[in-house]
Amino acid sequence: MAIFQSPHLLVLTFGILGNVISFFVYLAPLPTFYRIWRKRSTEGFHALPYLVALFSSTLWLYYAFLKTNVFLLITINTFGCVIEFLYFIVFVTFATDPARRLTMRIFGVMNMGLLGLILVSIHFISKSSDRVKVVGWICVAVSVSVFAAPLSILRQVVRTKSVEFMPFPLSFFLTLSAIMWFAYGLLLKDICIAIPNVMGFILGLLQMVLYGIYRKRKEEKEKLPEQLKNTSCGAAEVHPVTDANKNDAQNQTNQCAV
Repeated sequence: MAIFQSPHLLVLTFGILGNVISFFVYLAPLPTFYRIWRKRSTEGFHALPYLVALFSSTLWLYYAFLKTNVFLLITINTFGCVIEFLYFIVFVTFATDPARRLTMRIFGVMNMGLLGLILVSIHFISKSSDRVKVVGWICVAVSVSVFAAPLSILRQVVRTKSVEFMPFPLSFFLTLSAIMWFAYGLLLKDICIAIPNVMGFILGLLQMVLYGIYRKRKEEKEKLPEQLKNTSCGAAEVHPVTDANKNDAQNQTNQCAV
């Protein structure tokens, strides 16, 4: 059977791996939304990253239907649309009135207005192959902007010399996801799938390098209070100070579809 022959088997393999890894990446904000649900408050979190992720997933889903031979792109972006919409529902349910109104306006403008305009405009293009190209490059532009979002986190890490806002597991799986989808796009000879994931891989690798650099510095700083504590005498006591866990900030900027 043709599907079990190279390169079809490789396409299937990388597509399935991309689905599995991206599935867990999409679920990364669950602790944040569980916290929102439990406390009945959004606590200053922002909905924009999830609305952008929903917008991106919807566009990729539309692209996959136009292209017709990328079923694994359909499966992951269908899941992405569902989970991101659920995040949106939870957010507006527990947001303050000003935050809810702002979120609804952004959703209306981007996820309904802009998306609707794109879908309607595409139908004026007569050739189906041209439709695929136009939608594909729109998807590339949106995905690149999504991948560029963590740049603010990288600046913050360099400025503060702290990795508390950049959890390593999420950076690792985002990088791994970019590799899988790049290989998938390359094997399909689909430049629109491959290109944005090159940037995703580079940024993910940079995140992990910075994590290695500043995590080591953090550990060295934490050793000093322990040494002082062990050598202290009399009434003097020095207690080690640890940073609070603030991983939710990274989860809000790293949502990407393919």
